[in-house]
Amino acid sequence: MGTEPKDVYNTFQIVQEQLADCVRILNLSEDIYNILRSPMREIHVSLPVKMDDGRIKVFHGFRVQYNNALGPTKGGIRFHPEETVDTVRALAAWMTWKCSLMGLPLGGGKGGVICNPKEMSEGEIERLSRMYIDRIYKYIGPEEDIPAPDVYTTPQIMAWMMDEYSKIAQKNQFGVITGKPLLLGGSLGRNDATARGGLYALREAATELGIDLGYATIAIQGYGNAGYYAAKLAKELFGSKIVAVSDSKGGIYNKDGIDPEEAQEHKMKKSSVVGLPGTKKITSEELLELDVDILIPAALENVITAKNAPDIKAKVVLELANGPTTPDADDILYKKGIHVIPDFLANAGGVTVSYFEMVQNFMMYYWSEEDVHSRLSDKMSHAYHSVLSAAKQYKVNMRQAAYVVAVSRVVEAMKMRGWM
Repeated sequence: MGTEPKDVYNTFQIVQEQLADCVRILNLSEDIYNILRSPMREIHVSLPVKMDDGRIKVFHGFRVQYNNALGPTKGGIRFHPEETVDTVRALAAWMTWKCSLMGLPLGGGKGGVICNPKEMSEGEIERLSRMYIDRIYKYIGPEEDIPAPDVYTTPQIMAWMMDEYSKIAQKNQFGVITGKPLLLGGSLGRNDATARGGLYALREAATELGIDLGYATIAIQGYGNAGYYAAKLAKELFGSKIVAVSDSKGGIYNKDGIDPEEAQEHKMKKSSVVGLPGTKKITSEELLELDVDILIPAALENVITAKNAPDIKAKVVLELANGPTTPDADDILYKKGIHVIPDFLANAGGVTVSYFEMVQNFMMYYWSEEDVHSRLSDKMSHAYHSVLSAAKQYKVNMRQAAYVVAVSRVVEAMKMRGWM
């Protein structure tokens, strides 16, 4: 891994750098690294869809199944105009480590379609969703690969996909997809699961570090689902003060605190948090460098780099986004004594409650929201302390420790199965 700051980051290359670092720490063989560094299977599909004006448009999609040593692969489907197979590969790898870290009997996968759903009608999105399932049907299933919502995909899209799979299978197959509407086998507690899981991990970190979250200040970059619920739950669960939030159009700051619901209502009306009365406009870049107790990157990858890491002042960085910190920035934050709760631990609440949804689908018995929250709390607490213990044992940062725990389990499963 080079020490020079980089200007352009390929997400999959970063994943491979992080994995290589873990292989060195664990002293694993090159053969094991070569198995782990590449996806087990990739499916590339062309998706002809009839548009509302009668023409046929061909979309391109992917499904990457990274490793299934621990169980069926699991991961979301993204609809995005700038989707790339390298991004999907990276996210499938992270899902592999995430499921392993959380102790779930699942491997990692991810899917994506290059499209702009904001420019498509509901009918066009439905036809695209169904065509995607038609093309990948034989590679997915409740015991093979279980998709879920991700960027620009919704419970309604999951319902269409589940229905299409069920039509082909000629029987109801609720368990093939998670993130479904409640009436179609969805789970209570799924909407805020990513943020809630992250805050349960933050709770454990704060106890370890002696931080009183009731007096903590928090800045959140990204005010989508995860960012909004992180703000809302931090205030509700701990009484923390949210002093800054941002979205793609900019950020806002108020040292006396921002009401999460007011910010959300303003965003719904104005398409941005910017302009909320009583707040000062700041940039997303300025938000990252605020003097706060907790920084939560909840939007894009590669936002904390070697260039701005020296100016990060937070005591804790809770990574609700995937890959917000580059490897060279990790080194800087660690040396500064900043406690990073890495992405595939911090945002693992989503896949954990998706797993709970699978369990409930198989049982045909559904839990209360309190049950879901309690089980999620237990999972996040156990995973956090497993990582913290590894960090102390190996004298490495929290991300390296998370890799150590997750990769060790996958390698052990591969050995038990006789793959090497």
